[in-house]
Amino acid sequence: MQSTTPTFFKRFLLPGFAFKAVVIGGGYATGRELVEYFLPGGPWGGVLGMLLAMICWSVICATTFVFARASSSYDYGSFFRALLGPGWFLFDGAYACLVIIVLSVFGAAAGAIGAAVFGWPDLAGTLLLMTGIALVATFGNESVERLFKYVTYFLYSVYAIFVVLAILKTSDRVVANFDHAPPLSGWAVGGLTYAGYNVVGAVVILPVLRHLTSRRDAIIAGLLAGPLGMLPAVLFFVCMIAYYPEIGSATLPSDYMLSRLDAPVFHVIFQMMILAALLESGTGAVHAVNQRVAGVMGTRGRTLSPAIRLALSTGILVVSIFVASRFGLVALIARGYRVLAYLFIAVYVLPLLARALWTRGRFGRAGVAAGDVP
Repeated sequence: MQSTTPTFFKRFLLPGFAFKAVVIGGGYATGRELVEYFLPGGPWGGVLGMLLAMICWSVICATTFVFARASSSYDYGSFFRALLGPGWFLFDGAYACLVIIVLSVFGAAAGAIGAAVFGWPDLAGTLLLMTGIALVATFGNESVERLFKYVTYFLYSVYAIFVVLAILKTSDRVVANFDHAPPLSGWAVGGLTYAGYNVVGAVVILPVLRHLTSRRDAIIAGLLAGPLGMLPAVLFFVCMIAYYPEIGSATLPSDYMLSRLDAPVFHVIFQMMILAALLESGTGAVHAVNQRVAGVMGTRGRTLSPAIRLALSTGILVVSIFVASRFGLVALIARGYRVLAYLFIAVYVLPLLARALWTRGRFGRAGVAAGDVP
């Protein structure tokens, strides 16, 4: 008889890869978020800020995964009903803003890449990405999990090659800029802000947590999510320091660096990797909305058909395309994400940590007691 026990990959690595898929997005993959939140702290300050963000991610992901498993909350709607009770709608409002802004960033990034690499009109790259997101999200959990898995292999491979190329050609400049780095300043604010709006990825990926078999699985998977999510960014940032500080003004720092590495074939491959990263991140955000709606329909004895999933996904993406064309990549990252960070800290991070301290781990050891969840 074939075992139905989830594999090691699904229990411990898939949550981290899914979390990475959500956070890597348009600004992370292109380097624009790294410039915005970490480069102002200088070379060493940027690295410290990234380590701080990684630790925050691991702690919040582990706490989120434990609470989700204990309360059987595998979509963000049921999760926040358990966490916030009557105040659950506060997260719904904040997440709606996040989805629109994040997909707008992805659309703007895809448009910029299409224009920079292929000479397309900005809208062409945006439409190509949005079509891909809608198609993958239409077919539910299995389709989304396969995307997370295979794009992760592609992404880590391309980043590894990129780091090798960059170090071979610019290692002397990287070392020199680290040696002559300015005094540390502002790195903690950048790290906390970046962690604050991205940590919501922990609840976006709740559908993949159904593979967890124990509290131990939830803790290990959560702690691994931080390093798995941040590793490509740290490697990218270190390579970026070769062009510090002038790279700070580049809309697409990745394109800025690749054009100076004189590797035209790899340049195209890297941009394809960014588009793949945008696809998995955007799909994760839209899929979470679909699963939220599916949860509501499930309580009424109905299922969410592929046709309805496609219609929901398309509606969200059309609004996002309009926002992307109206504001552009740099403005969306610089302004929209900071506001979202404060919102999610208020309606998600602080209530979650308060609940964990109040229950002193009871929801992790014996399930959520009757009085613990409204």
